[in-house]
Amino acid sequence: METQSKSSWDDGSGGERGLLHSWKGYSYSITPERLLLPRPVLQVALGSQHGVLLVEGGQVYSFGELPWKQSQVPEPAKPTLESALSGQRVVTVAAGSFHSGAVTEDGGIHMWGENSAGQCGLSGLSTVPNPTPVALQDLDTVTVPLQTVPVLELACGEKHTLALSVQREVWAWGSGCQLGLNAAVFPVWKPQKVEHLAGRYVLQVACGASHSLALVRCLGSHDGHRPHVDKCGRCNELLYTMTDKEDHVIISDSHYCPLGVELTEDDGKLEAPNPTTGLKTSPSEPVLPSYTSKSESPAVPTVADPTSVPSQPHASEEGEASLVNGMLQVSDSDTSALSGAESDAVAGAKSSPYPDEQAVKDYLKKLSDNTQTNTQASGGLNALLPSTGGLMSSTPTSALNNLVASCASAVGGRVASTYEALSLKKMMNFYLPSGASRSGGSPGVVDNSAERVRQEDSMQGKKSSSTGDIREEEAEGLRRRLSLPGLLSQVSPRLLRKAGRPKMRAVALTPLGGAIPEDHEVLPTLQTEVWSWGHGEHGQLGHGDNLARLQPLCIKSLNNKEVVRVAAGAHHSLALTAQSQVFSWGSNSSGQLGHMESPSTVPRLAKLSEGIRVWDVSAGERHTLLLADGDCIQPIIYYSGQQVKEGEEEGGNEKELHQQGGGEEEEEEQAGGYTQQPVLLPFCMNLGYVSSVFAGGRRCVALSDRNVMGFIASLHELASAERRFYCKLCNIKSQILRPLLELESLSSALGQVIFGLLQTLANMFGRLCHLTGQHATSLTASLRRCREVKSLLILEHTSIFLDCYNDYCSAVGNFQVMGGFQALTKPSIDLFGKGPELLQKLSECGEENLTTADLLVVLFYLPARHLHEYSRLLLKLATCFEVCSTEYQKLQDSCSKFEASVLQLKRKRKEADYTVHFWKIFPGKMTDSLRKPYRRLICESSNKGLTLQNAGRFSVNWFILFNDVLVHAQFSTHHIFPLATLWVEPIPEEDTGLYGLKVITPEETLTLLASSPMEKIKWLRSINQAVDQALSGKGQDVASGSSVQKLEPPISRTASYTFYKEGRLKDATYEGRWLSGKPNGRGVLKWCDGRIYTGAFKNGLEDGFGEFVAPNKTLNKNDHYQGYWKDGKMHGLGTYRYASGEVYDGSFQEGVRHGHGMLRSGKLNTSSPSVFIGQWLQDKKTGYGVFDDITKGEKYMGMWQDHQRQGTGVVVTQFGLYYEGAFKDNKMMGTGVLLSEDDTTYEGEFSDDWTLSGKGVLTMPNGDYLEGSFNGEWGSGLKVTGSYFKPHLFDTDKDKTQAMKLGHLCVCAEDKWPAVFEECWSQLGCEAPGRGEPEKAWENIAVALTISRRHILDSPDVLSRSHNKTLESLEVIPQHVGPITMDRYNAIRLYLIKACDTPLHPLGQLLESLVAVYRMTYVGVGANRRLLHQAVSEIKSYLNRIFLIVRFLFPDLPEEGGLIPEPTTDLQEKNEPNSTDALPESPKPARVVSSSALLLPVLLPRLYPPLFTLYALDKEREDDVYWECVLRLNKQPDLALLAFLGVQQKFWPVSIPASLPAPGEKQLVISSTKDACFASAVETLQQISTTFTPSDKLQVIQLTFEEITQEVQALLKQDFLWSMDDLFPVFLYVVLRARIRNLGSEVSLIEDLMDPCVQHGEHGIMFTTLKACYYQIQHEKVT
Repeated sequence: METQSKSSWDDGSGGERGLLHSWKGYSYSITPERLLLPRPVLQVALGSQHGVLLVEGGQVYSFGELPWKQSQVPEPAKPTLESALSGQRVVTVAAGSFHSGAVTEDGGIHMWGENSAGQCGLSGLSTVPNPTPVALQDLDTVTVPLQTVPVLELACGEKHTLALSVQREVWAWGSGCQLGLNAAVFPVWKPQKVEHLAGRYVLQVACGASHSLALVRCLGSHDGHRPHVDKCGRCNELLYTMTDKEDHVIISDSHYCPLGVELTEDDGKLEAPNPTTGLKTSPSEPVLPSYTSKSESPAVPTVADPTSVPSQPHASEEGEASLVNGMLQVSDSDTSALSGAESDAVAGAKSSPYPDEQAVKDYLKKLSDNTQTNTQASGGLNALLPSTGGLMSSTPTSALNNLVASCASAVGGRVASTYEALSLKKMMNFYLPSGASRSGGSPGVVDNSAERVRQEDSMQGKKSSSTGDIREEEAEGLRRRLSLPGLLSQVSPRLLRKAGRPKMRAVALTPLGGAIPEDHEVLPTLQTEVWSWGHGEHGQLGHGDNLARLQPLCIKSLNNKEVVRVAAGAHHSLALTAQSQVFSWGSNSSGQLGHMESPSTVPRLAKLSEGIRVWDVSAGERHTLLLADGDCIQPIIYYSGQQVKEGEEEGGNEKELHQQGGGEEEEEEQAGGYTQQPVLLPFCMNLGYVSSVFAGGRRCVALSDRNVMGFIASLHELASAERRFYCKLCNIKSQILRPLLELESLSSALGQVIFGLLQTLANMFGRLCHLTGQHATSLTASLRRCREVKSLLILEHTSIFLDCYNDYCSAVGNFQVMGGFQALTKPSIDLFGKGPELLQKLSECGEENLTTADLLVVLFYLPARHLHEYSRLLLKLATCFEVCSTEYQKLQDSCSKFEASVLQLKRKRKEADYTVHFWKIFPGKMTDSLRKPYRRLICESSNKGLTLQNAGRFSVNWFILFNDVLVHAQFSTHHIFPLATLWVEPIPEEDTGLYGLKVITPEETLTLLASSPMEKIKWLRSINQAVDQALSGKGQDVASGSSVQKLEPPISRTASYTFYKEGRLKDATYEGRWLSGKPNGRGVLKWCDGRIYTGAFKNGLEDGFGEFVAPNKTLNKNDHYQGYWKDGKMHGLGTYRYASGEVYDGSFQEGVRHGHGMLRSGKLNTSSPSVFIGQWLQDKKTGYGVFDDITKGEKYMGMWQDHQRQGTGVVVTQFGLYYEGAFKDNKMMGTGVLLSEDDTTYEGEFSDDWTLSGKGVLTMPNGDYLEGSFNGEWGSGLKVTGSYFKPHLFDTDKDKTQAMKLGHLCVCAEDKWPAVFEECWSQLGCEAPGRGEPEKAWENIAVALTISRRHILDSPDVLSRSHNKTLESLEVIPQHVGPITMDRYNAIRLYLIKACDTPLHPLGQLLESLVAVYRMTYVGVGANRRLLHQAVSEIKSYLNRIFLIVRFLFPDLPEEGGLIPEPTTDLQEKNEPNSTDALPESPKPARVVSSSALLLPVLLPRLYPPLFTLYALDKEREDDVYWECVLRLNKQPDLALLAFLGVQQKFWPVSIPASLPAPGEKQLVISSTKDACFASAVETLQQISTTFTPSDKLQVIQLTFEEITQEVQALLKQDFLWSMDDLFPVFLYVVLRARIRNLGSEVSLIEDLMDPCVQHGEHGIMFTTLKACYYQIQHEKVT
């Protein structure tokens, strides 16, 4: 590859981007040389003598001295391609003093170069010639194989490397305390996680020669997801402390682990280990040669004298020694690490400087024994400590130091055991030697430096105490400790803003947490901390002392400084803030810190002239490079540090590198001058647009771009403008806002409201300022990196910026409208004096003689001008692209958005000015009540442009339209109409000739007259526009364009309103839909007394479905209604739960219970549980109803009036008593019949419940009776005057007792439940049964179904899929007119089955109600056999009444018993006899229309359980007789039974049917077989119990007959006709074998409910046969 060196401003080829310029020093004579590469350079990393370049495409080049390459590079200056990385796409590179690293696209690391201290992370190699992969393996994860952790960036020091993983954790390897690891042995070959930073979000890492820096995001609400560490991993102290202060808690995380801080033996003062101490523990020990021969073994003193402890060879350049309180440590695992020379350790050679490992271990053992004995001596352990220059052994290590030194003398003998118990050996294993050693300077230097360190520390020791002062903490860390991770993560920033009205005086001008909604996701964070660790002898850690730190520690003084980048030189550190300032600390031997403090142990600002904004920094060995904005757009470069002389540059380097820390003072003289403060490099203007600078070793590098098409210049201009603007905002914040807000008297001077607005304004300003800072930082970062349009966040997230500016300008406007700036005048003058120079300077205002208030207005509106800057610069960028490109489109779009926003904010400001002016002229009394921060004036009628119609001659009517209300002001009063509930319409002029407007509000309608047509149009448009904007919730934010297209706001809208006029709604608040001034649609109405209605409204009243809650003050519970409403009252079906616990479920009318309904009182365990179901009239039980008194165990079924039993009725009790007769005034009174369980009957007069009084007849169960006059309560002794009769005295037949016929004195079936049917008719749109239009009825059904479906779609879980299908098919209206054919008849039948299947269909609902009332009547106490007759007639009455409805819906359906004409084929079939091969006919005689055929299949299955129970009870005796006989006869085998029943021999089956388990051949029925004959017929007959309707039961009987016939035909091998004499015994046999338990009940049920038209047909005969069998079996005499 051809590389040329050129002078930088030669117009060489080499592209326009990523040009590389390199130089050394800062003298005027320097010209940077250009390194020409085939592609643009993206990044440079510099080591002591070499550099690494990353070019576009991801290739890596090395240049400089590369001693690790096996083949010596011929021309060291030329960049060489690292071919080992070809095929990998590298994204970032790093260089340490003598090693390099690269990170590939997928997060993998490659390292190469010097590896003697393990800095390449590869064990067993002293140098790594080519890039070699290194894996970070997280041992915490459970996965096997171990996952490799992907990496974002690397940083390399002299002997260590840090990596920042994608999870934002820091990993380290190499040697020295700068790793921050709890390592026992160095080097650390395997990358390890720095646990002390676990759980924090690290943004960047940087490495000095022997120290490390990390830039960490402050713990905020967004770190909730990271695992949280709450205890220090080393000293087990809590990392967070909480201090309760009155109403708030301070959470501090200032824990500092004592590891790495030492106490001296005497006074516990913090001391620093001295870097240059020779540390000679015994005079006999030689000083080690430095870095000369790699094989030389250092001399080892003899181990005879236990107090003379051999020192380790000085390790690494800080000269750590592995002396811990006089004990030498050896890690058991890796003794080879003790070898002194670096190369031996690396090579893993076992040539230990000690005789052998065993000896060492013995020695150590002896040493520790000795320690134990020695502790008894008065000096304790201190006797063992070698002292040098008043210092302890200079290893900054374990807590043992603190522990031992402070406790030794007091604790005496217990120290050793404490040491054992705490297992501090682990802690001691911290510090083993690593790396090459270097001898210190002269002894003189040692003492001075020790002295200096000691003084510095006595001052600063207090600062680094481990807990810190809580109050200081509170002040400086207000926002940093706002939240622990996870505490606020669920709270939205907007909520925080709402909740954040400060209670105390402190105002955080920086937004807390993440005030801009997505800021921490999108924009770089400014809430950062800098953490440092490693060697500190030059103060490069910034903690105010020269101590080393083994673990990362936060530099407190940089908190809240918004550091966005850190850089580390060999022994100094830099931090760049978002406000473009540079803090520097550490060694200042060559002026590299940019200020004259020397050295600085705490960060201080570098001295730069005003207006210089630094935006990139880099640090070399002893110099610092700063890239900054100057006066023009092109960036300028400052240099601070040592001058490099051309001559000695090459030769001197070798020497300098190896004695850096040692003799810095002498070096200064050789090296020539250095800067006192940063100097401008004169040639920087010739380099073009520099995008980043790099420093390392003695070298400097700048990357620049040529300004192609003006794009680069525009990009730089945008970033520079943003940085300048941010600094400006920060100045306003710190010089104006903060001082004002900190004034004690401010809140009293401004008043509560204005002060609150000022705080809001300050918060918004802080938010805007913060956003600008973040944006500036992001622009700077994109300049450093990609310099492309797509990296501009302002394009993707324009809305964040626009919202922020909008909110800010609203806050300024609100403050201005309330007269805030006038009120601020006095505090401002007090603060800034009469001369407004500061204000004038900051507000950039040229006008003279402005008042302070005006200046403040200008100042606070200043940020809004920046939006115009955005649009200008984005437009400038857009012109660099083709019009059709996407970049152009994006830039153009954003530009127009900003431009539109500028116009809108101008309008906002104009409105605020207009409003302020209006308040000055408005009468003061009303101002106070009407003046609101957000309220802006739109127009007002002081010019008499608008007046009230029919106003008195002298009345004043002033109309003022604000953006949220219309105010009608009169002399002393005013009325406010909120715009959201205001409708305005023009009154047509032709009627009146007046220019009128009609204004409708919920409670008033005004007619306003305008003075001219123009005035009318103006007001109409203004009001409509204001209403529209009030509704859209944007106040006045809508750009003027949008209002033109839409002239009128919607007539239907959602709004909230509180009624004020007397009446039902006084003081109630309604929130929901409106239509022309009336609530209409869904809404919520709340009254002051706690009543709440939620549901549908129509025309201002509750109408439709709704829920109502009304508190019951006496019971302290709520009444709750859920159901339908009409005209503001409960109307239709609903459920009302009373506070008393009663529940009414049924119909309402006009707000009261009316129609059919059920009232449940009390739970089953309360005092009087009862249920009433029946008819209500005007809130009273009136009509037919059933009342179940659960306490008494009585059930009443009969007529009611006004809550009382009145008329005829029936009562049954749980003890079997039965009464039917007359009731009056809730008592049995009049004629009645009373039966007891044993059939004792009384028929006669009653006067009270169960009390006989008057004439009557008492009949005994055996037929004897008393006739006469009775008196007394039933069951407690009756007084009787009368005659006794015994009618059957001489009759032989005792069975002639005639059971009396019941049911004459009860309500007849047709009169029961009229309300249920009326409800169904009214749903079909009929006033009375059958009076109405079928068409209308069908429409109502369709509407009802559709509405119900819609309800269900809202809550899909209510219905199953099949149910939904049913609904869909029902919505189609079937053909309901025209002649009825068989097909139509079947269609109707199917339709009815479906309709009755869903409660949403009126018929289904009717059926559901009927089932409910039927079960209420006949279940429980109602299961009384005497009620059977009523139960049956009730079902028949249901059938008749439902059939009426069906015939109303299908008018052409013939009436009961009518015929349907049939197709001819049916006739032929009819003539044929029922042949066996024909399919069994359906029993439904489809030719005759009957209610039972159509409706019983739907109705009976639902009513079957209670009905059949009644049959079973009624037939109990007969069934018992029958069953006993069945059991007896079934003991007989088949043949015996057949013979006994007289079945003819020819019908006796010869063989067992094949279905039974039997051998294959035919065999005779043996006398002993049972249940084999006619088995299939028996099985068929047993199914009679599983069917419901009579027709289905008859079908079963028919099938049984067919089965018998088939079997007989098979026997006789011929056709065969039955005669009854033959058939009956066979059928009797089948009935016996079927063993049907309740056959009597089945027979009665069929008889009572069978279709009358069937009685004389085939089915009728078969049924008669079954019935005959039943009676035959009962009377069978078994001989």
